[in-house]
Amino acid sequence: MLFLYCVLLLCCLVMLVAGIVEQRRHFANLGHIHHRVLVNGIRGKSSITRLCAGALRGGGLRTVAKTTGTAARFIHPDATEEPVYRKFGIANVVEQIGIVRRAAAYRPDALVMECMAVMPALQEINQSKLIQSTIGVLCNVREDHVAEMGPTLDDIARSLSRSMPHGGICVTAEKERFHVLQEEADARDCTLVYADPDTVSDEELRGFSWFTFKENVAIALTVAGLLGVDRETALQGMYDAPPDPGVLSVERYAAPGGKRVRFANVFAANDPESTLMNINQLLDLGAIDRPLNVVINCRPDRVERNGQMGQIVPDLMPDKVFVIGHPAKSAIDAIPAEWRSRAVDLGGDQRDGEEFMHELLGHLGATSSLVAIGNIHGQGEVLLEHLAELPAFEEDADAAGLPGQPGAPHASGGSAAHERPAPHPQGQYAAHLDPYADLTAAQEARFALPPVPVPQQYVHPGHPYEQSVPAPQELQAGPYEYRPPQAGQPQQYQPPRPLPQHPYPGPQWQDRNQNQNPGEPR
Repeated sequence: MLFLYCVLLLCCLVMLVAGIVEQRRHFANLGHIHHRVLVNGIRGKSSITRLCAGALRGGGLRTVAKTTGTAARFIHPDATEEPVYRKFGIANVVEQIGIVRRAAAYRPDALVMECMAVMPALQEINQSKLIQSTIGVLCNVREDHVAEMGPTLDDIARSLSRSMPHGGICVTAEKERFHVLQEEADARDCTLVYADPDTVSDEELRGFSWFTFKENVAIALTVAGLLGVDRETALQGMYDAPPDPGVLSVERYAAPGGKRVRFANVFAANDPESTLMNINQLLDLGAIDRPLNVVINCRPDRVERNGQMGQIVPDLMPDKVFVIGHPAKSAIDAIPAEWRSRAVDLGGDQRDGEEFMHELLGHLGATSSLVAIGNIHGQGEVLLEHLAELPAFEEDADAAGLPGQPGAPHASGGSAAHERPAPHPQGQYAAHLDPYADLTAAQEARFALPPVPVPQQYVHPGHPYEQSVPAPQELQAGPYEYRPPQAGQPQQYQPPRPLPQHPYPGPQWQDRNQNQNPGEPR
């Protein structure tokens, strides 16, 4: 028996020493990264992470990012990305240690991480032990994860505040619970900065080739300003950043019988407030129109959320409400009585996808819009798979009123610096597919893109580094001449962009009144 006790004691000592060594190595890796940004909140974390990383890359900062939303991705400094490997497919906050180790190998100027913790205690550990962010982002406070964070919005706000950096800076676009966040920030000696969405113009928002919100852009601009990146450069970097696989998009499908359907995938916004905000934005932009039909996908482990989706049916005012998944009763019973006659139960999660899709499409008119809300897993994935096999139809942008094109509802003359990228061959609302997902043959054929021509490079003959620059904008600034690329030519040297002398230059954001409390006179 004594021998066994000795073995147990020896194992405990080995584990203790190994833990101390791992912690010291992790803290050393964190020390190699000058600026660490931790993005937390309820909705839009993945999009904000990508926008912040794009803005910092545009400013010349070597930036590594990691998202955790619809598809967890590790984003390299050159904006290429790869999926995050998870043993047994289970997410765990401990994976942040490996992400920091990989990021430190690049010796980056900045690391942008999406918070993957839900439990309040884990959120605090994620900040204090794993990331130790210098800039925190708390994008919004919405009603979700109430079992873990608390029953009220104030409780959720205080729970999210555990990711605020002690003695650092926290950026937020939350207006309703700003006073709660300010109390928590004062307790942590943290400077709370309000990113005002009104500072983002419609013209700047139209520069994106996908749907996003002014709140997300305002947060990314504020973070970029804190790190010394000017507004114009940050915006261009965000325009060039690849969108998240779960980004809001609208597809146009040609259904059997000559029907035309505009389909909006709003599964990613799975709380009532975000769902309504997304759908209202699509209606305002003219991306979808009435008659409007809604699909609610139910999951047995999200019964409360199923009911929340049913409760917002009167706000959406749909012609039909299709309920898929299980238990469908949890969503149908939550629909107010005067709207319940419009609900169609498509048979639960045991029904074949071909069957419920045939019935769903049969209820639609010749021209209609279809919006999917709730949870994507289960029958929601079956719905997306069958819709993707339908052929697409094209429509005139003038008649459709698509944003950023002629005939847009609020289009206006834009600056040349903020011109939109060339339209996608499939149309403005082409899907952003997951490049690592297994696609069907129909999807591969439908979303195949033509090869992109390589732009010509021009070289200034008197430049000391013979630095290559793209044409034609730089041709207007000096006597450039075309020099064709040569085989085996070494990579041109580009002098590094110096980092700002002070890590958080205040005037970058103070001049735009971003540091004032919402609602105060300016």
